[in-house]
Amino acid sequence: MSEIVHELDQIAISVKSHMLLRKLLRENPMLDEIMRNARNETEALVGVRNLILEELKKHIDAYKFYKREVIGREAFEKLEWKDLAAIRLLDYIDNAGREFDDLNLRGEKAVSKPIALIWLAVNFGTGGAKPFFFEDMLQLFRQFTGKSKRELPSKEKVEQWMDRWSHGLDPRITKLREENRERILKIIIDKIDSEDIKDSKYFFEPGMSQEQKFLKTLEWWDDRLFHLRFAVRSPDLLNELLGNSLDPDTMKVLYEAKEKGIPFFVNPYYLSLLHVRVPYFAVGADLAIRHYVIYSKQLLNEFGHIIAWEKEDIVEPGKPNAAGWLLPNDHNIHRRYPEVAILIPDTIGRACGGLCASCQRLYDFQRGNLNFNLDKLKPRKTWEEKLKNLLKYFEDDPQLRDILITGGDALMSSDKSLEKILNEIYEMALRKKKANKNKVNGEKYAEIIRVRLGTRLPVYLPQRITYELTQILKDFKEKAITIGIKQFVIQTHFESPMEVTPEAREGIRKLITAGWIVTNQLVFTAAASRRGHSAKLRKVHNDIGIINYYTFSVKGYMENNFNFATNERAVQEQMEEKIYGKIPEEYYDEIKDFPNHSELLVEKISELKSKANLPFLGTDRNVLNLPGVGKSLTFRTIGITRYGRRILEFDHDANRNHSPIIEKMGKVIIIESKSISEYLEQLEDIGENIPDYESIWGYSIGETEPRIPIYEYPEYDFEITKENTNLEISN
Repeated sequence: MSEIVHELDQIAISVKSHMLLRKLLRENPMLDEIMRNARNETEALVGVRNLILEELKKHIDAYKFYKREVIGREAFEKLEWKDLAAIRLLDYIDNAGREFDDLNLRGEKAVSKPIALIWLAVNFGTGGAKPFFFEDMLQLFRQFTGKSKRELPSKEKVEQWMDRWSHGLDPRITKLREENRERILKIIIDKIDSEDIKDSKYFFEPGMSQEQKFLKTLEWWDDRLFHLRFAVRSPDLLNELLGNSLDPDTMKVLYEAKEKGIPFFVNPYYLSLLHVRVPYFAVGADLAIRHYVIYSKQLLNEFGHIIAWEKEDIVEPGKPNAAGWLLPNDHNIHRRYPEVAILIPDTIGRACGGLCASCQRLYDFQRGNLNFNLDKLKPRKTWEEKLKNLLKYFEDDPQLRDILITGGDALMSSDKSLEKILNEIYEMALRKKKANKNKVNGEKYAEIIRVRLGTRLPVYLPQRITYELTQILKDFKEKAITIGIKQFVIQTHFESPMEVTPEAREGIRKLITAGWIVTNQLVFTAAASRRGHSAKLRKVHNDIGIINYYTFSVKGYMENNFNFATNERAVQEQMEEKIYGKIPEEYYDEIKDFPNHSELLVEKISELKSKANLPFLGTDRNVLNLPGVGKSLTFRTIGITRYGRRILEFDHDANRNHSPIIEKMGKVIIIESKSISEYLEQLEDIGENIPDYESIWGYSIGETEPRIPIYEYPEYDFEITKENTNLEISN
């Protein structure tokens, strides 16, 4: 064990830690006896282990789960509340003394030895364990002894939580947004008049009155290029457009962020969604949006030290990535699964409509691969030839059948660029299909059957969804479907029901009318994780024809600490809120047929909800994007640091196909960047009633949900090869 760990063992615990320790021992006399009679840490471990094992063996299914003799969703759902505590305590003991690289602390060593920390505290008043640690252990033993029980909220209670959250289609909210728009436009008019802003496209003719200028800017408001041209890139302008409503501490962070080189880009439309005059009926409703725009102190401190969370995104020429895949270069194609790869074009699609504070690609912004220099991101003359070569990677790979165009943001590309990319994908898919005619059954390659566009512009900038764009998408689908491409998906990213505005609703309507289905990936930030918030978003989405796809736990290390909601909250949300949208299997065939009737999605979703008596369709899966492994919420809590941050051991999602490297990789360790105590304190600071979250302490095991059939690949009418190419796995 490292010297630093030994030094920490000598640190006295605080008064608050002592008070929590006393409470723990008073409530658990047997634990008190074990700790006081143990002559060393080992005897303390053995004593607690025997105590827990004796109880767990009374529950044979739980004991088998602990021993990993049974696994999976069915076995998980048989566990009782008390079983979860017993298994966690035994996992703590089995992994006692293990050291981990804590990348939240830039690689410092973290060691898990909770029983030893209690023993040190009891006998010497040392160990350095913080109150957050003792609070977690107190709750754990209450769960084990049955003193705390889980009371699942009723459907009515969940609907009450949902009703707390306003949405952007509420006439009262749209009225406030109109006021915001007027304020923003008047400031822009003043800046054009004073020549602080000069633009060859957006200017006023001599002699125009103030009313004429305002009407002119209202016309510009519907033009996506206007919002990109006038996007906010400085803290001062941000504050001015928000009516100088930002407090001095926030401004200080934003100034320092600008000095450190953290990009800043918020367009006027999205800025108009933030409250300046906070309405009594929607206090805190815009926080999930605000926390995407306003940077945190933690991000400021870590920028420059951020490392890639998704290890497979790190590519060296000629070497396989962390998932074992060989790729053409280090930035245009990303891949972790056999069937799908991401294409990042060398177009303006490398930029976004704004920078989200918890962006999964902050590492790429830090190293300059992604930025908001829109003019410099326009495609070069060599791009067309390069695109053909990149798509040859998909054409020559025997397993690739799904291409996800993202960035940046796929819809940031111009119509001309996007149309070119889609046409080249069509030609590539056609060549791949024709080549299969010369291959025998069992040696045929997977043909392209799914095309996806990853974009946040329906949220950030719905003005981008024009008639011309939807016609390009419609034309592509009409010809692509004739060569066997069957699924056409827009993957977007609404974070809050407050982002579902009349403009966004109209944009979604155009997309589904063009024949593409729209799915959503929610990032489960602290603000978005409030009780009923995600459930309300699912409902509002369903009302406008969006199908929810993933609910992602926030990934990354300390740079995302502010927005991080613990994985335990993700399991709690899955088990206690989303459960009321669970679709009975008898309706699976019906929902699987949705993509074939995209233009009728609003009606079909409404019909299914009515027949199944559901408040929303829980089609999404709660998951975490793991480094180099895939998406999963299959984990066990095997440790806890002296700061109370839990250590989770993740396994891969057994519901889907993975790179063969998964068998060699083993489990993945994630040390959460904040304790549950810190998370709950943050919720309390933003107005939440903490007793509503009481059961969060007990969720220490997760199991990834099965995929809803709508997300499965259609089957081929031929047998494809089992061969993998572009794959290199060393021993």
